[in-house]
Amino acid sequence: MKNTSISCGQKQNDVRLMLSEKLFLTYGRKPLCYIHSYGCAQNVSDGEAIMGLLSDCGYGFTDSTDNADLVILNTCAVRENAEERVFGNIGELKRLKENNKNMVIAVCGCMTQQQHIADRIEESYKQVDIVFGTYGAENLPKMILDVLSERKRVFCLDRTGDTISENAYRLRTDNIKASVPIMYGCNNFCSYCIVPYVRGRERSRETEPVVQEVESLVKNGCKEVTLLGQNVNSYSYGFVKLLQRLNDIDGDFRIRFVSSHPKDAGHELIDAILSLPKVAKHLHLPVQSGCNEILSAMNRRYTKEQYLEIVDYAREKCPDFSFSSDIIVGFPGETYEQFCETKEFLKRVKFDNIFSYVYSKRQGTKAALLPDSISDKQKGLWLRELILEQREIATQWLSRFVGKTLVVLPDGKGRTDKGYLVGKSDENIIVEFEGDEKLIGQFVRVKIIKAMNWALLGEIDK
Repeated sequence: MKNTSISCGQKQNDVRLMLSEKLFLTYGRKPLCYIHSYGCAQNVSDGEAIMGLLSDCGYGFTDSTDNADLVILNTCAVRENAEERVFGNIGELKRLKENNKNMVIAVCGCMTQQQHIADRIEESYKQVDIVFGTYGAENLPKMILDVLSERKRVFCLDRTGDTISENAYRLRTDNIKASVPIMYGCNNFCSYCIVPYVRGRERSRETEPVVQEVESLVKNGCKEVTLLGQNVNSYSYGFVKLLQRLNDIDGDFRIRFVSSHPKDAGHELIDAILSLPKVAKHLHLPVQSGCNEILSAMNRRYTKEQYLEIVDYAREKCPDFSFSSDIIVGFPGETYEQFCETKEFLKRVKFDNIFSYVYSKRQGTKAALLPDSISDKQKGLWLRELILEQREIATQWLSRFVGKTLVVLPDGKGRTDKGYLVGKSDENIIVEFEGDEKLIGQFVRVKIIKAMNWALLGEIDK
């Protein structure tokens, strides 16, 4: 397996210029790149940084692999089905590569940071030219240059990217909403999660570059900024202080963030959310299970009682405070009785929304070594039960907003009927209402007239 890296004396700008010249000689026109980012918002943000880097080298972009000269699959490793989907997509690219000898195919991201995945690609998917993980994306121009110049495959899994580049240019596809990473990696090592192994230990960006990036986004018309981190509460320079700094930026915009870890989300965070006008009144707080035995096996380092204390504190101060969460169904060793504890937990908390998944075994994690006697079919039935329970809870709980006026940021056409717009409220609730498309990208006051299990229906408050 070959590796490539840029020597200390080889400046990035020189490499980009060399690649730009090589691209013209190879294609005789502006080459096109297709990039697909799987998984979480952090992956999408990484994809935007890759697009920004490639645009500086002379690439244009396309939404189809059929006319692409460079195809990049930016992968996710959180669940097994996502990995198999990637392998299926890689297989489909073989035909395109046979018809276009100058096509370059790259696979990167969390999935390829795992050595066994990189080995599988090297051995079984010869159409792939470049493989790199979650580190060293800034070396991509050199990798492409090597492929085009020397017709060699390049595999680069070195963990040499622990330093954070504060000057990364992101080519954003959304003018209304933007994500801003504030930290990378994770120190929590939940027993089911591969993220600390593929993204490394926590590294935080300095405060000033984050503030400057948000200021620039707002100046250019961005209306919603989402701060990204595996656990934003672990932000080295003080997460609440960062929220306060960003709240002081001039402009009409909203601040969101994901994700918070319950063991670190205390009263100070709730107080900041409620006291800072530009911070959305919503908290995505992944609980994963409503059973203490399972939480312990997951190495989550909190109990359901401690989680409920956070919920109760927030709802005591603001009864309509919105919570969403992640739930894993069928963790190794989980019994049906323990699963039912999670269903009861949903009733107690009244989440506005949940993201629920069947447990996915991840090679290299501690949970992968645990005995697991529950069939996938049974876990699927449990998941169905959980979803039906949440639908009933959400329909009743969302009705608290009927008759109230919410501030909504529409970002597209609704699906309720022709002439409707859709967006999210400050509480992160999907809202549809009748309105002119000129309102897209503007904050609108909407009076809620009906609650559904997935959204609210309203009308413009005149």
